[in-house]
Amino acid sequence: MGKRAYVFPGQGSQSVGMGRAIADNSRLAKGVFAEADEVLDFPLSALCFEGPEEELNLTENTQPALLTTSVALWKEFEAHAPEPDYVAGHSLGEYSALVAAGSLAFADAVRVVRARGQLMEAAVPAGNGAMAAVLGLDRETLETLCRDVSTERETVELANLNCPGQIVISGSSAGVKAAAERARKAGARRVVPLAVSGPFHSSLMKPAGERLQKVLEGVRVQSARIPVVANVCACPLRSGDDIERALVRQVAAPVLWEDSVRWMLEQGVDTFVEIGPGRVLSGLIRKIDRKANVYHVGDPESLEKTLRLL
Repeated sequence: MGKRAYVFPGQGSQSVGMGRAIADNSRLAKGVFAEADEVLDFPLSALCFEGPEEELNLTENTQPALLTTSVALWKEFEAHAPEPDYVAGHSLGEYSALVAAGSLAFADAVRVVRARGQLMEAAVPAGNGAMAAVLGLDRETLETLCRDVSTERETVELANLNCPGQIVISGSSAGVKAAAERARKAGARRVVPLAVSGPFHSSLMKPAGERLQKVLEGVRVQSARIPVVANVCACPLRSGDDIERALVRQVAAPVLWEDSVRWMLEQGVDTFVEIGPGRVLSGLIRKIDRKANVYHVGDPESLEKTLRLL
């Protein structure tokens, strides 16, 4: 039997209604939503279950909403599932992974990601930053192309290295536009602008990272019980200090998702379970390695099914 990794989704996986079924069916999950409402002092659970969608899609709401839904599913799953060998999360999902690994208390995590969303929103004035998914170009070509079009005032960088042929670029609006045009000429299959409020995971987010450091100083980041494969290095972290540093860097650094999955595969992981709304990570993992066993936990039915198969 190979090793197991449990992985947690990031922004873009949210949808109105997420978490309602698990909260209705699990005392543990219901408790997670109640705790989030209390910590944030507003009904986050109602926003997850009923919307409105525009409110849910605001970064400062999306981040705590996704974290809470993922942790609610995790709590019920954890009560019956075998312990994983590794955990990982995509961008925001890293916080869900840290809760699962015992590095962050849920109350602290939900407080931090609410602040993280606000800081990321505020780092760059609306309209000044952009992100786009580039499909069908390799990493080296795209990296060179971004370097060539970047200037001191207009920057564009690789932001999410998701899977072969799917890389997100991020930076100033003009920088992303110039890189997108160049990418099409270089043979990209498609370039898809993303509906996001800022240039996440680019150096333009450094002010948000610096402010996030102050927020993290107010919470206890403990050593992880389970190794957490971090976005910034695609390597396992356990010490609280290392994890805290990685979270600060992560805001303005690329998400090395493909590298993280490949590293886990090299360690003998053959089973991945995505825990949270949507199936974005399941799709990416299958594109990285078709032979991997990939399961999903997003509601009571998929939770039961995954537990049976494990």
